[in-house]
Amino acid sequence: GISIINLNRPRTKNAISQKLLTEFYDAIGKIRNESDNRVILLRSLVNNAFCSGADLKERDGMSPSDVTKFIQNLRRTFRELETLPIPTIAVIDGVALGGGLELALCCDLRVAGVNAKIGLPETKLAIIPGAGGTQRLARVIGIAKAKELIYTGRILSPQDALDLGIVNYCAQEESSYPIALKLAREILPSGPIALRMAKLAIDRGSQLDLDSALEFENACYEQVIPTEDRIEGLKAFKDKRSPIYKGR
Repeated sequence: GISIINLNRPRTKNAISQKLLTEFYDAIGKIRNESDNRVILLRSLVNNAFCSGADLKERDGMSPSDVTKFIQNLRRTFRELETLPIPTIAVIDGVALGGGLELALCCDLRVAGVNAKIGLPETKLAIIPGAGGTQRLARVIGIAKAKELIYTGRILSPQDALDLGIVNYCAQEESSYPIALKLAREILPSGPIALRMAKLAIDRGSQLDLDSALEFENACYEQVIPTEDRIEGLKAFKDKRSPIYKGR
């Protein structure tokens, strides 16, 4: 079904501390090992904050080697989220700045609420996005626009983020959660193996030249041919009923 990861660190607007990072990594691992998860929503329980980025107060007390280790763990955790073999949706209400936007970029789809503030302002602090922002943002909106946003540290409105293609939908009312939930429910009836292979084909194929990518797509397609779900889909179509997929 639909599973939800809740961020809930109100005093810091979900700033990413070492403790939060460990808990988040464990939550992702649990989801990866549970076969009944079909769609994941990543949301915040904190008003006006999806994630404010790294916990700079905690980082202020770190040695350079501690910072390096933290960033490595951050990248590892974000990569674990990105490579989950199921669709993921970031529910962005409030600030999603720095590491907060980098976190959202690890999800397949993003929905912004009317109060969302989105950006990578790291250069204003004389650093750069260190958890994949320079790479993932460029892949989402193109190199030139990504450079502009990172060089300027500009904070975007929800509509600006939608226009650039950073988010898929922009809520007209306060919260983005109803839109994200509707989107998840629209995905839910699809075959789980097909979703897994589609995600893999798109993610891996986008890093290859076209001929290699088409070969990889074919390899992914071959994975769905022998499944019980494919036969069920054909039977359901013939019988004019909704299919019942079991992920087999």
